[in-house]
Amino acid sequence: MARTLKSDKTLFLLTMLLVGASLVMVYSASWLQALNKYNSRYYFLYRQAIYAGIGLAGMFVAMRIDYREYRRPALIWSMLGFTAILLVAVFFFGAVNGARRWITVGVSVQPSELAKLVAVIFTAALLERRMQYVNEFARVLLPIGLMCLALVGLILPEPDLGTAAVLVLVVTAMVFAAGLQYRYLFVSLVLMFSGTMALILSSDFRRKRFLSFLDPWSDARGAGYQVTQSMLAIGSGGLFGTGLMQGIQKLYYLPEPHTDFIYSVVAEEFGLIGTTLMLLCFVAITWRGLRVALLAPDRFGSFLALGITMIVAIQALMNISVVTSLLPTKGIPLPFVSNGGSSLVISMISMGILLNISQHASATSRAFAPARPGWTLDEQEA
Repeated sequence: MARTLKSDKTLFLLTMLLVGASLVMVYSASWLQALNKYNSRYYFLYRQAIYAGIGLAGMFVAMRIDYREYRRPALIWSMLGFTAILLVAVFFFGAVNGARRWITVGVSVQPSELAKLVAVIFTAALLERRMQYVNEFARVLLPIGLMCLALVGLILPEPDLGTAAVLVLVVTAMVFAAGLQYRYLFVSLVLMFSGTMALILSSDFRRKRFLSFLDPWSDARGAGYQVTQSMLAIGSGGLFGTGLMQGIQKLYYLPEPHTDFIYSVVAEEFGLIGTTLMLLCFVAITWRGLRVALLAPDRFGSFLALGITMIVAIQALMNISVVTSLLPTKGIPLPFVSNGGSSLVISMISMGILLNISQHASATSRAFAPARPGWTLDEQEA
């Protein structure tokens, strides 16, 4: 019997700290664009604050729902079907910046954000039931692969390679934690890399972005514009930054600075110290999330906590890597920080689920003990 504990306060405080930082940085990065486009410098701030309020309400509701309710097959298949319908519906709405990722009915909803959470729930439930067969293709790898293929097949044409990559990487991490043999993992990584390169080379737009990533300064006013402006923002911030509201690159040099490249604005205005503190927040959230996964009272809770934690960790890593020119440019928001309603709300609801799992955490757990050869209970407790 797992003892009932309070939610992980550290995890909750770290989440709220990043959401608070989001409100400050979204306003700082967007006030000029908001003033020129919407005649109100607070336009994006108000919207982000509303979404933060919705996300906070959703997080508290998720904290009160026993996470074991999500493993019911009827609920899982309903969520998958609903998500698939939403992913199809985006193609009936107008394109925004050349992409069809949103359903706009008064407010904009991005179904691909929900798809990541639904994929994690499906994978966690299946692994709980069939963990001992994780290396059997027909019983585990095939159904998980078909689920990923269906969701990714609907996300890629939007186009949204970044979200599709996050989804696949998160699910792969969950299956590996369940005990997937290294040879299968190697094959999976090779296939993912080959598929990603094929998608990049088959699209002129993606190919130009990839080539500009290799040498962004060779086309600083074209395909490499975002990256070069981001690097200028990071470099000009120095150690302590220029100060809040004092950044220059956000003033129509760095495109859409309040969304995917908000980390660049943090770097310019708060310097290396500010970006390091924000990075440490994500590291701490990953640590606390993995701790919840290891101490969860059952395998479903362990895999669900692992999947949610990996969504935040992988997405943050990819966003920061893009901003610092370690990865080609992709539309990946920084969790909890970038402007965007769907990303913020779904991320906060996901954290609510993770916090609910932490309420049921036990002092010791063997949920992952049979999974990875060589793991011991003492190592998990540490």
